Amino acid sequence: MTKPFDDKPNASGPEALREEVEEARDELGRTVEALAAKADVKAQAKQKTAEVRQKSAEAKEQAAVKAGELKEQAAVKAGELKAKAAEAAHRVQDTVPAPVKDKAAQAAGEVRAKAAQAGSLWEDKAPEPVRRTAAEGALAARDNRTVLLVAAGAALVAWVTFRRRRS
Repeated sequence: MTKPFDDKPNASGPEALREEVEEARDELGRTVEALAAKADVKAQAKQKTAEVRQKSAEAKEQAAVKAGELKEQAAVKAGELKAKAAEAAHRVQDTVPAPVKDKAAQAAGEVRAKAAQAGSLWEDKAPEPVRRTAAEGALAARDNRTVLLVAAGAALVAWVTFRRRRS
């Protein structure tokens, strides 16, 4: 009995030889299938594309979840800041002394009266294009009345504080 190259003894009979041949065919078939799969570039590309698409979808989903979380956090922070600003405004209003508030109201009345007087004088003497532009400016001021009144009040408080420190 001669030994083949793989140091296995030869089959002892025809039946054993058939089994060896069948095993060799199966192993050869598996090897050919593996080589064919490695050589099938199109199938590999499709598989890789599917993997990349899946990973991309997962990343997109994670990004959407994270964006939603960040949006919620931003809304909460904005609400907190708005509440703090309102609280600060109330504290400032509460700390302004009554005489200062009365003075501001009196000054506002005087300003209104002077504005009405100046307005009638303006109506009589200003040219039409200038009056139209001024009317647009007055409308804008009326639309932003709260902002202007707050600014005037703050200026008045600053002026009164400055005067008290000087005296």
